[in-house]
Amino acid sequence: MFSSTGKYHEFCSPSTDIKGIFDRYQQVTGTSLWVEQYENMQRTLSHLKDINRNLRTEIRQRMGEDLDGLEFEELRGLEQNVDAALKEVSHRKYHVITTQTETFKKKVKHSEEACRNLQQELGMREEPAFGFVDNTGGAWVDGGAAADMYAFRVVPSQPNLHGMAYGGSHDLRLG
Repeated sequence: MFSSTGKYHEFCSPSTDIKGIFDRYQQVTGTSLWVEQYENMQRTLSHLKDINRNLRTEIRQRMGEDLDGLEFEELRGLEQNVDAALKEVSHRKYHVITTQTETFKKKVKHSEEACRNLQQELGMREEPAFGFVDNTGGAWVDGGAAADMYAFRVVPSQPNLHGMAYGGSHDLRLG
């Protein structure tokens, strides 16, 4: 529909054919709304295909394929790029190993501290010849207490070096 001033107007509703409105507008005005947009999209698509093809060729060359058509300078540049990438990978690998080592050391230190705290809670001295034996194979009963757990202290077999046994523990003599 055209107004009294000659401008095209149309009221739209959900049932209106929008494509039909654009087609009629193009017929009346003698212009094409989509040709320029379509040509622009075709140029963009062609450009992206070129970029994709070049990247795929570069990937194949970095993998050691499709090297026959390269000149000496191109091969040297490719070699330098691969060397730089290898250095970057080596630096990253070293960083990961260092980080994992530091994390492991922290975990070991934390475990050692937890062990010392547990020994202090149980009234044990920090002696290398002192330990626990769990006679149940790791079974825990009654709210976390282990059944049949015994503390042993290894004492020398010389009578003058015997120490006092800790309460509730047993002496194990090596002789």
